[in-house]
Amino acid sequence: MFVKHIKRRDMIDCALCYKAPCTGSCTKTDPAKILRSIWFDNEQGACHILPEESPCIGCDAPCERACVRPGKVKIKELITRLNDEVKPSIESAEAVDESILATTFCGIPIDSPFLLSSSVIASTYDMCDRAFEAGWAGAAFKTICTLDIHEASPRFSAVTGSDGSLIGFKNIEQLSDHSVEENMEIFRRLKAKHPTKLILASIMGQDDGEWEELSRLCEQNGADAIELNFSCPNMMEGGLGSDIGQVPELVERFTRAARRGTNIPILAKLTPNVATMSPAAEAAIRGGANGIAAINTIKSLTDINPHTYISSPAVHGMSAVGGYSGNAVKPIALRFIDELGHNPNLKGKHISAMGGIETWSDALEYILLGAGSVQVTTAVMQYGYRIIDDLKQGLALYMKDKALTDIKQIRGAALDSVSSTTDVLERDTIIYPKFKRDNCIGCGRCVISCADGGHQALSMNEDRHVRLNPQKCVGCHLCVLVCQNGAITSGRKRVTKKV
Repeated sequence: MFVKHIKRRDMIDCALCYKAPCTGSCTKTDPAKILRSIWFDNEQGACHILPEESPCIGCDAPCERACVRPGKVKIKELITRLNDEVKPSIESAEAVDESILATTFCGIPIDSPFLLSSSVIASTYDMCDRAFEAGWAGAAFKTICTLDIHEASPRFSAVTGSDGSLIGFKNIEQLSDHSVEENMEIFRRLKAKHPTKLILASIMGQDDGEWEELSRLCEQNGADAIELNFSCPNMMEGGLGSDIGQVPELVERFTRAARRGTNIPILAKLTPNVATMSPAAEAAIRGGANGIAAINTIKSLTDINPHTYISSPAVHGMSAVGGYSGNAVKPIALRFIDELGHNPNLKGKHISAMGGIETWSDALEYILLGAGSVQVTTAVMQYGYRIIDDLKQGLALYMKDKALTDIKQIRGAALDSVSSTTDVLERDTIIYPKFKRDNCIGCGRCVISCADGGHQALSMNEDRHVRLNPQKCVGCHLCVLVCQNGAITSGRKRVTKKV
């Protein structure tokens, strides 16, 4: 059975170090890799690193003393728990064959669905070379244009969680600051060294002629496919970027222009800054696109400084609306991918999805809604190319557990369970919360939330035990969500419909 006993991040305070001192101090295993796998929801994969006998037996934990956060990261406790609780529940200790992840991108073979998305993380030869060596299947290269690009400084800001990780990330970055000729040289070098890796050339033209010419040049210099950037929120001057993606007629026109320049597959990268994406997506297909890439970043502002009154990032006393990404945008991105997946006019077209992907399970959600490939940026900016190890291993282990031989077997499998409206939902059953007394610490957070944000169905006695009033409970499960200790789950059902 596929199991996930250890929740990531809420149990560890790991810095996910570069050349981690904990691993340098251990002679029996790789603590840093184990902690990283736990962090990225790949506990089963972490078990494969463990030797047959627990590496922590009789050990005085030099890894914890070497840690850059001495005393904060309970490395020995985490590894012991993996060994004692998770490892025995794994059916096989054998490493999974990641070749099971092989799939296609518009008919082009790729060794996994994981790609770098068009951004700073795929903007030079060295970066893409290192990413390909690390195991990424391909890269959407940072958008090529003929514009004279000069970036602002600083150009990033973020909304962070309690552990310091980036929940949401804002950028005001623009396109590639290399010349077209320099980028073509990069393509030639990458294709010569990595002939099996997918080079997805992102381009942005200023008129029909540029869209056509850039497409032609990219194909001639080794690109396997073209991604048309109709969605950058930071390139709006003169009708560029998301200005195009919001107008289906322009999407069709410029897609058609790009198609005149090339015979290789074309994807239109569309903006989420619209009510619905289907009109632009259908326009792209009419123009000759083979698929859709979505979503690009969402127009946003982060942090208004209460003293300077300037939003972040502040550039010499000014800021600007920028693009928001990271795990916070995933629910919005999933909604758009669901829309595209349900659209019969896009049936058979490739969907390359992105938006807040950090773990293999994040990626799986997009695949279940119809994505054929997934692209990642913000997680790489925060954690590095190394996350590909757990992305690939975690997804491969999931497929093995489900007896899947091809990722296409579950592509779109969740679409039938999603409706665009709530009208279809059954409303004649109440599912009461169930309280696990052994997990409850008596904090009363659930009581406060139910009283002030729910239906006043919970109370607490003198022993700090929570009590449920079933006559008031409507089964909203707010209490389940606010509990920080896993002490409340779904319980018994009651049918409320009167016959």
